[in-house]
Amino acid sequence: MKKVKKGTWSHDFKINRSLYFLTIPIVLYFLIFNYAPMFGLVIAFQNFKPTRGILGSTFVGFQNFIDFFTGPNFGMILRNTVVINALGLVIGFPLTIAFALLLNEIYKKWFKKTVQTVSYLPYFVSMVVMCGLVIEFCATNGVITNVLVNVFHISRENLLQNPKYFWGINLFTDIWQGLGYGSIIFISAITSVSSELHEAAAIDGAGRWKRCIHVTIPSIMPTIVTMLVLKCGTMLSLGGDKILLLYNPSTYETADIIATHVQRMGIEKMQYGYSAAVGLFNSVVGTALLLLSNYASKKLADTSIV
Repeated sequence: MKKVKKGTWSHDFKINRSLYFLTIPIVLYFLIFNYAPMFGLVIAFQNFKPTRGILGSTFVGFQNFIDFFTGPNFGMILRNTVVINALGLVIGFPLTIAFALLLNEIYKKWFKKTVQTVSYLPYFVSMVVMCGLVIEFCATNGVITNVLVNVFHISRENLLQNPKYFWGINLFTDIWQGLGYGSIIFISAITSVSSELHEAAAIDGAGRWKRCIHVTIPSIMPTIVTMLVLKCGTMLSLGGDKILLLYNPSTYETADIIATHVQRMGIEKMQYGYSAAVGLFNSVVGTALLLLSNYASKKLADTSIV
């Protein structure tokens, strides 16, 4: 019988055979639901017709991409996607870190648990319900509209019908719904910070603020960088579910993004090849941004995902 050499795949399989068998369902899942559907990307280069199928549709090369890049709405859609994501990155992301740091400074456990629970609740509210509330609050006689009219003396109108308010409304709802849930990973990172570092800093005369700046934040910096890299990688992959529920033709100017454009062109106008081309462009650029941000993080902060 041939002897299996140590350090080879055969030797590892012989030792960990049960673990390899356990991975079979996972591998099959990714092959069936992640890799097999990639064959459908070919429709991005076709004038796809469902009646003809993938093999029978006309091949048009890069025409769908050209139509998107030269279309009258390309600049507007790209701008809206980048700006809405950038607002969440510049304002929403730091707020989740700040919220986690503030929670860490609360010593009374009952109050801390109460604040955490209240902040997590909006995340578990159905998106449809949340958008319904926003539509009611931003109506002509809604609560938010009344507050803005009385405090800032703006003209009374349906705020969701005015394109200049959409970015602010979207950002506010994102923060309200995701602030508590988004801070969980940072709270976990903060709890793992060595207490000896805080004790040493306290002995040196550092107060709570200085310990937060010079001990806590540097200790959780790898987590912050990792989350920042992941967010930068999804700059163009903004989910359009909430925007689909909130926007309307009067706010396309500031609300229409790549995801909603794909949905409208693909489902409503049945331009499947065009929609697939836009989605493929979005995925390629997102992957490039992820790799670029990861490379920059590795060079500048000496921290990266891989």
